[in-house]
Amino acid sequence: MTVFISGADGFVGSNLIRELLKRDYQIVAFVKEGEDPATIKDLPITIKYGNLLDVASIEAAMAGCDVVVHTAASTAIWPYRSAMQHQINVGGTMNMVAAAKRHQVLRFIHIGTANTFGFGSKEDPGVETRPYASGKYGMDYMDTKLEAQNYLLNEVKENNFPALVLNPTFMLGPYPARIGSAKMVLSVYKGKVNGYTRGGRNYIAVKDVCVAIANAITQGRIGECYVLGHRNMNYQEIFTLIAETVGVKPPRIAVPDFVVKTVGYLSTMAVPIFGSEPMVSYAMAQMAVDEHYFSAAKAIAELDLPQTPMHLAIKESADWLIEHKYM
Repeated sequence: MTVFISGADGFVGSNLIRELLKRDYQIVAFVKEGEDPATIKDLPITIKYGNLLDVASIEAAMAGCDVVVHTAASTAIWPYRSAMQHQINVGGTMNMVAAAKRHQVLRFIHIGTANTFGFGSKEDPGVETRPYASGKYGMDYMDTKLEAQNYLLNEVKENNFPALVLNPTFMLGPYPARIGSAKMVLSVYKGKVNGYTRGGRNYIAVKDVCVAIANAITQGRIGECYVLGHRNMNYQEIFTLIAETVGVKPPRIAVPDFVVKTVGYLSTMAVPIFGSEPMVSYAMAQMAVDEHYFSAAKAIAELDLPQTPMHLAIKESADWLIEHKYM
């Protein structure tokens, strides 16, 4: 069986390819034209180049594939609003679906984000049925991921399109694209994280996410969404775990909400003056004081989602950073 993977040289794609190769799948890796797919170019796969905004390039690359995994997306959180991000995340998904329909693929696995659902507390974590709550941040990343997800689910309902959606939380592990999530590990290691806010997130090992994606080729229900997560941790807890794992002192200062929001507001207001991306935007400051906690019970039950301890995922992030001379 041949699996087509968009965004194949990204964080999820690079780890997913390695998981699928262990299962003897044939891989067609779809990479943006002009990019150097350094994380996958030495693997026994077929690499094809194109662009999510060029449906003809997708159709040509997808020929002969049985299953599609759509991981490619724009994950930028600045600027808040971006027409290009909408084109990539929504228009690109539509193009992927059009190509998949033409080739009559058996299954289309869309990689979304847990933030398309309402988050909750540790005692009452967010689940797949909880309404979208991140609209208050005014960020196209989350809004466009929701729009793409709704489009796909409507395609299932109206046209019997064989799609399901997997929604990871915050992932840690090897092969981060452009450092990506490993920046958190690197910042703690270098002592750049001096304090913590009262908010938190759900975290998961990227390799566990990729096991669930691979399982979804034959498991899971069409038309369903699955949160892929593991451990709910506030920022003090995750920073302390990172510090313990890499052998440095953890941040000790609890930063009040009003300080975080004031810094975010002033940084955002200063953008027109200095012309650079804010250190902390107001939206990110708002997110930093919220609890973005989720339950992955559905994915554990239906997709056999593993639950690797987070210190192991942190160590793999750190090992990758060391190997590539960041640490």
